[in-house]
Amino acid sequence: MDYKTIAYEKVDSVGILSLNRPDSRNAMNTPMLIEMIDVLEKIEKDRGVRVLIINGKGSCFCAGADIAEMRDNTPDVQRQMNDKFIKIFNAYESLRKPVISSVHSYCLAGGTELTLCCDMVVASEDAVFGLPEIKIGVIPGGGALIRILRWMGSAKAKEFAMTGDRISAQEALNIGLVNKVVKREKLEEATMTLANKLVKGPPVALGALKVAMNMGGELDKEKGIAYALNEFLLLFTTRDQKEGMRAFLEKREANFIGE
Repeated sequence: MDYKTIAYEKVDSVGILSLNRPDSRNAMNTPMLIEMIDVLEKIEKDRGVRVLIINGKGSCFCAGADIAEMRDNTPDVQRQMNDKFIKIFNAYESLRKPVISSVHSYCLAGGTELTLCCDMVVASEDAVFGLPEIKIGVIPGGGALIRILRWMGSAKAKEFAMTGDRISAQEALNIGLVNKVVKREKLEEATMTLANKLVKGPPVALGALKVAMNMGGELDKEKGIAYALNEFLLLFTTRDQKEGMRAFLEKREANFIGE
């Protein structure tokens, strides 16, 4: 597929997916959702990609969904669009590879929803987060209302969504929405440093850890523990498990190959 609303490149073992509608502040429309689904399917199959970074071209990360596209939609038509949002957000969340959002300037509505599906978020000091959908007469429809409860307490989550207020990068760091805040000019470097740190880890185990926390965390306690245990036990069939434990005993750095 020839991508027109996103850009994708590989830098060594790191995939970089860029939202690429800068004239529209990277607002997500149907073509972008279709292209993101396509590239994610390729990333999932590409063993050469161990970590995925998502960023935005131009002046901001993402201003949300494309309101011009959805303004006159009926519920049935809007459901078709939101089914795509939910599919792509679920795909980021279930991808067995770490996903890092690299956020600058506006990260609103669907932009914040997207970061909630990622494993880690690095933000520049000028980043602004928010779920302002309530201010245009709707609510977040891509899963954010459920996911946000993982990141903050119920009272704070309701305040965030019900007021639609924007919060700064520092506030987002304080409440756990982001992992790190850096100067704008250091954003790319800081994100890549984190990605390269993860690249050195065992890919299969990182994937198992991610789904154990994301999927197992949605179950009740006993079922969640059993889910994580199953992922743990499956790792004893991998070459990386043997290499990792052998390297530990031999007091050397492990060489993980993703098998």
